[in-house]
Amino acid sequence: MDSQERSSEEAEGAKERGLVYVWKAGSCSVTPERLPGLSGKTVLQAALGIHHGLLLTEGGEVYSFGKLPWRSGLEESCANSPILENTLLGHHVITVAAGSFHNGAVTESGVVYMWGNNSAGQCAVANQPCVPEPQPISICDSETSPLLSVRILQLACGEEHTLALSLSREIWAWGSGCQLGLITTTFPVTKPQKVEHLAGRVVLQIACGAYHSLALVQCLPVQEMKPIPERCNHCSQLLITMTDKEDHVIISDSHCCPLGVALSDNQPEDHVFCPALETLEGKSVTRSQNEDCQKPLVEEHTLVALEPDGASMLSSNDGQEDSGISSPGNILFPDKKEVKEYLISLSDHSLNERLEKNICTEPEQPSQEEQLSACIPGPPGTSTSALNSLVASCASAVGVRVAATYEAGALSLKKVMNFYGTPSSEPGSQSGGGSPGPEALKDSREEQVRLESMQGKKSSSLVDIREEESEGGSRRLSLPGLLSQVSPRLLRKVGRAKMRTVALTPTYSGEADALLPSLRTEVWSWGKGKEGQLGHGDVLPRLQPLCVKSLDGKEVIHLSAGGHHSLALTAKSQVYSWGSNISGQLGHLNSPTTVPRLAKTCGDGVWSTAAGLDYSLFLADEEDFQPGLYYSGQETTTENNLYENSCTKSPVLLLSCSKIGYISNVITGGDNCLVLVDKNVMGYIASLHELASTERRFYCKLSEIKSQVLRPLLGLDNLGNANTIQLLQEMASRFSKLCYLIGQHGASLSSFLHGVKEARSLAILKHSGLFLDSYTEYCTSVTNFLVMGGFTLLAKPAIDFLSKNQELLQKLSEKNEENLQLVEVLNALFFMPFGRLHNYARTLLKLATCFEVASPEYQKLQDSSSCYESLAVHLGRKRKEAEYTLGFWKTFPGKMTDSLRKPERRLICESSNRGLSLQHAGRFSVNWFILFNDALVHAQFSTHHIFPLSTLWVEALSEEAGNVNGLKITTPEEQFVLVSSTPQEKTKWLRAISQAVDQALKGTSDLILYGAGGNVPRQEPPISRSAKYTFYKDPRFKDAVYDGRWLSGKPHGRGILKWADGRMYSGTFRTGLEDGYATGEVYEGCFQDNMRHGHGLLRSGKLTSSSPSMFIGQWTTDKKSGYGVFDDITRGEKYMGMWQDDLCQGNGVVVTQFGLYYEGAFSTNKMMGTGILLSEDDTVYEGEFSDNWTLSGKGTLTLPNGDYIEGLFSGEWGSGIKITGTYFKPSLYENEKDKPKALLTGPVIRRKLGILAVPPDEKWKAVFEECWNQLGCESPGQGDRWKAWDNIAVALTTNRRQHKDSPELLSRSHTQTLESLEFIPQHIGAFTLEKYENIKKYLIKACDTPLHPLGKLVETLVAVYRMTYVGVGANRRLLQEAVREIKSYLKRLFQLVRFLFPDLPEEGSTIPFLATETKGRRSFCSGKSDSRSESPEPGYVVTSFGLLLPVLLPRLYPPLFMLYALDNEREEDIYWECVLRLNKQTDMALLSFLGVQVKFWPGTVSILGESRKVSSNTKDACFASAVECLQQISTTFTPADKLKVIQQTFEEISQNVLENLQEDFLWSMDDLFPVFLYVVLRARIRNLGSEVHLIEDLMDPYLQHGEQGIMFTTLKACYYQIQHEKLT
Repeated sequence: MDSQERSSEEAEGAKERGLVYVWKAGSCSVTPERLPGLSGKTVLQAALGIHHGLLLTEGGEVYSFGKLPWRSGLEESCANSPILENTLLGHHVITVAAGSFHNGAVTESGVVYMWGNNSAGQCAVANQPCVPEPQPISICDSETSPLLSVRILQLACGEEHTLALSLSREIWAWGSGCQLGLITTTFPVTKPQKVEHLAGRVVLQIACGAYHSLALVQCLPVQEMKPIPERCNHCSQLLITMTDKEDHVIISDSHCCPLGVALSDNQPEDHVFCPALETLEGKSVTRSQNEDCQKPLVEEHTLVALEPDGASMLSSNDGQEDSGISSPGNILFPDKKEVKEYLISLSDHSLNERLEKNICTEPEQPSQEEQLSACIPGPPGTSTSALNSLVASCASAVGVRVAATYEAGALSLKKVMNFYGTPSSEPGSQSGGGSPGPEALKDSREEQVRLESMQGKKSSSLVDIREEESEGGSRRLSLPGLLSQVSPRLLRKVGRAKMRTVALTPTYSGEADALLPSLRTEVWSWGKGKEGQLGHGDVLPRLQPLCVKSLDGKEVIHLSAGGHHSLALTAKSQVYSWGSNISGQLGHLNSPTTVPRLAKTCGDGVWSTAAGLDYSLFLADEEDFQPGLYYSGQETTTENNLYENSCTKSPVLLLSCSKIGYISNVITGGDNCLVLVDKNVMGYIASLHELASTERRFYCKLSEIKSQVLRPLLGLDNLGNANTIQLLQEMASRFSKLCYLIGQHGASLSSFLHGVKEARSLAILKHSGLFLDSYTEYCTSVTNFLVMGGFTLLAKPAIDFLSKNQELLQKLSEKNEENLQLVEVLNALFFMPFGRLHNYARTLLKLATCFEVASPEYQKLQDSSSCYESLAVHLGRKRKEAEYTLGFWKTFPGKMTDSLRKPERRLICESSNRGLSLQHAGRFSVNWFILFNDALVHAQFSTHHIFPLSTLWVEALSEEAGNVNGLKITTPEEQFVLVSSTPQEKTKWLRAISQAVDQALKGTSDLILYGAGGNVPRQEPPISRSAKYTFYKDPRFKDAVYDGRWLSGKPHGRGILKWADGRMYSGTFRTGLEDGYATGEVYEGCFQDNMRHGHGLLRSGKLTSSSPSMFIGQWTTDKKSGYGVFDDITRGEKYMGMWQDDLCQGNGVVVTQFGLYYEGAFSTNKMMGTGILLSEDDTVYEGEFSDNWTLSGKGTLTLPNGDYIEGLFSGEWGSGIKITGTYFKPSLYENEKDKPKALLTGPVIRRKLGILAVPPDEKWKAVFEECWNQLGCESPGQGDRWKAWDNIAVALTTNRRQHKDSPELLSRSHTQTLESLEFIPQHIGAFTLEKYENIKKYLIKACDTPLHPLGKLVETLVAVYRMTYVGVGANRRLLQEAVREIKSYLKRLFQLVRFLFPDLPEEGSTIPFLATETKGRRSFCSGKSDSRSESPEPGYVVTSFGLLLPVLLPRLYPPLFMLYALDNEREEDIYWECVLRLNKQTDMALLSFLGVQVKFWPGTVSILGESRKVSSNTKDACFASAVECLQQISTTFTPADKLKVIQQTFEEISQNVLENLQEDFLWSMDDLFPVFLYVVLRARIRNLGSEVHLIEDLMDPYLQHGEQGIMFTTLKACYYQIQHEKLT
């Protein structure tokens, strides 16, 4: 332990902790004595057997004392002082357990050690009657492979068995007897086995009695529920039986399978109990909770009298139906037995209330009305068979009427049941217990409605309204023959009480459940049950775990098992006990004892229990917070020297134990009892006990409010409108969530007191967020309810209920004054929980004073204390605000209240005192200003206007302007001046408005910085801000919504404006007008002074999403002007050319989806003037045009075969053309000079194209200009370079800031890119290759992010390029244009780059080599494989190609390559046919066919790593590495990369040949060509022609005559050779 910890421990008086006191069991008058021989060691845990005990000290050491017959040398004697178990030294033990005569310990690493008596295999050692020293035992999970050893958390030992709880919360057992829960009859079990029956469930705790076992298990979340079986798995009897009587049917589920034990007809204990009924106010008969009468055993059935109106007594539901989340611990109806058990099996799975999930699956609720009237069952799930048979039998029993009404098999039985559910028998509710009168019916209908609307609701804290307050009633239900009289009208009527639902026991509270003990638990028991210690209501043994039904929903948090009895401690500090009661050990005298019953109360509630051999100890809270120890069991009294044995009638306080200190743990065994005691040094221990005790009491109080007040209130009729009900439900649900958290915290504090008690591991310190949030959330909902006048509204319908329970309410709300209004009592009641925050703060402060001021503990406690205190103050302020607002609404004129009153709206101040008036207002006008926390309201006689605070600016007017006390208010569409009566008023209002605006913008009205002091420093709200606003007045923007940045009332900065008709503008605004770059559904691009100006994209047409036309290009003052591309999707045409005033004017190109291509002049949107028209089949017309596709005037028409006509043409293309002219057929001419003209049609056409198109450098000028402007240059190249770099830096930082608001746009890599762009490559001295590489790297990064001006430029270029050459633009005639356009981009980009990096040499210059960069020899013509080439690599000569193609081409590659593929389609088809045919040959055949010299043939090849000889049928194996290399040409983008691939292929070929020849040689082209041709054929590159032409068009010019150029020429030659190969 480090010194810091030690000092803090000592500060708390560590030496006075964990003191051990022991006394003889069996009497009430005891004298505890210190156990000698521990010399100041702190004991953390102890365990007792019949005659011995174990102690675990803080250092992880284990000591034994008492009779230890297994220990050599101590067989007979008794060790009075503890003996150290040396075997365990060095293994840090974390927990110990003692059985009757054996022991176990678990180490930090999860290993179990066992020793002691082993006669029944309880130490997991085979064939050894006793184990003298602790021995590690192996627990392995055979289901895992490899076998994994299981880590253990907790042990429990009985007389002949041991249970272990693993880290994965599963139980392992060994020893003998049915109490192991294993499916075996072979005992002893010495190899630990998993208790399969509970596998997969989360077991929280295990306990062993002498011959029985208990487990505390967390309830299942609903999705894990299994369907209910129809028959018992073990005895195959029906789980639900029906008996037909004359006028009704009895349905019973009393089948009670003993799991492997035969069930006799007559149970030995066959009692029938009547519920103890007690009458409240003479009217309502309910069950007393404490008497807790139990369900009768097997034969019980109580038939309930039926009213003639057909109220059937069928009801079933498990309540957790909200959104299908069902937690079996909580029941919707109080009459648990009728409701639940009628359909529940007690079979092995003892499926809790899982049925109705399957009976009625209606995830989405229709309106209540329809749903109830229709009453349609959901699709029957697999598990409805039990129900189907039930309904079928019902029908036969009850008659055809039922069948007719409910023919739908598994008709939502639950609905019928719930309509007429047995009356609620809960203290305080009004229904009678005996006869279901009208009130009872009403009650059950509400249940139904509540249940209905509960389905489909999703919320973490929504749960059932009714907890199982009472326990009994009948488990038989009768179904009369009157069912069919449930009329739809009645159902509809019931459906009216809409929205009545809320769940009051959180099903799952997420984070809290993970961090604190769960209260949603079940108790499972198994083993011998002779004394009723299993709690199943019989005395049968059970071979496998079975759930103790009656403890469901009781929030059990700890189990103790004694010799033959069991105890369960609940979160509400109650104890349920069952089993043997011979000595009165159960703490009550009720019988039978075979089912759990409440023990008599001790003190202020029990928080720890221990069950001994035949007695029990209860540790309870006393008045002064010092725990009191109560004893229940045999009482030996000596009278006249005669020993007399009697039993305690109820637990007795052992006074002598209160004197020894604060008891933290109670341990019981056979002969002895033992307690661990802490001395209260510096008040530390007392403060902890006070915290725990008050928290547990607080939970009981909250639970009482929930069940006695909230639940009945929610059940009332006419609670007002839907909104109020919703707010009440929200409040109830948040209250439940808080209540559950407090319950969990109480349980967590109890276990904290059993442990080391380190202040820093207190939940309110470690998980303070949970508490602060829950209180804040609850405060929000309760103040919202208050503001809407909820308490006043509640008081009316609840007056009956409230006046009857006035005392209860006053007790709960801690209000003792006379004549209190009901509203005030309710108010006090629901605000009561906030007082607890002050208590937390006070207790934490008390704890802090126990530490040194400098210690971290002191600091932490002190901080947390002020956190809770400031939250208490903050919530107090919230309450005052709410009350002030409520007071205001009461005085405010009614009509306006309805529209202005909102739950979360709070009043800050208002001007009814005439303190504020409107400047220049009319004489008789009334102007009333009300400031809320979200809006400023200007009210006049009957109208009012609301100004949201997020778009409201306020400033004080200077006094010299004559506005003495003026405030100027600016909103997006109004501006007005308010005049205040006095300077003080002005200051008050200015401050109030400023603060309210600031708060509204921060959105932090509910969140305070916990721990920050009371007063928030005053802040001026920012003039520039982000907000959302809907315009209502401005004609241009009417009903448009703007979301973005504002400056003093005007949109300014980035934002999105959406109109009601779907138009959208997204981009930058300047003082209210669109400006700068923007995107939107309609137009995205640049604006200037609210006009489209610069580069932009416009989609138009009715359906903007699938816009029938699209324009991208340059705009000037809102009109298309300059170069642009217009895609007319409906007509299937694309125009690429010049525009003027929104019309096509100048040169342009049009392509159509039918393959027509026109290039030439346009005038006012028409083809007019000289042009060229090509059709798909290569027919060409060159000449004059007068309209679209209309020839008019001189021209030449050339046919695909080379014939042409010259003359005058007129007519529309494709519909008959008149020609006056001459027809030429060149092939008839013998003259050689004319021949080429015809044969070269293709190349001639290609040469002619592009002459009349827009020159590439004229295209997209606006895009480049925009980039130059961003860099601060008036025109390209004119400007200051440093200013440009500054502009880049500004662009990056502002863009980053904007993206910070929406981080999802920035990935991590993107952020890194942005960071690296902040470093500019600097150049001093001569320009070297390294500097060139740095520039290249910088450009690659810059072009990777659109936030950088260059990146933005590249992104735009890619967009326009794709817009141009995709779709209709994918026309082979456009290939040349596309290539020229790329070259133009490169040229213009290079200019930009050289502007930014002036020392970059100009195009074509060479960077001088350094001495180290020696030139290599030719690799493929020399024997050495030196990869340096003689001509410099692409990087050494500076070209725009080398520098920028790697950035640009990969992005433009898909549309470009598509054009190449289209253009070369014909020749590639010929080439591919040859490739496929030649590839059918074997390697040798192909090599000889191609004429490869035999000396170059590989002799052996490596196939899958093995070397094999080449035989005549080897295929695809020769030169495989070169083939593979060449295939990569298709995966690269830039010509430079493709050329490298070709070069590597040559090197691979040389390498292969070298290995064969094993001597130096020089290639000659004659030798090399056939080999390379072989490799090209085998590489099977589908679009080789396209690859070749792409390289040819875009390779660096200087490379053409270098080594790579020659290699490329070779590849090209191969391509042409293959096309003309004679296949013989």
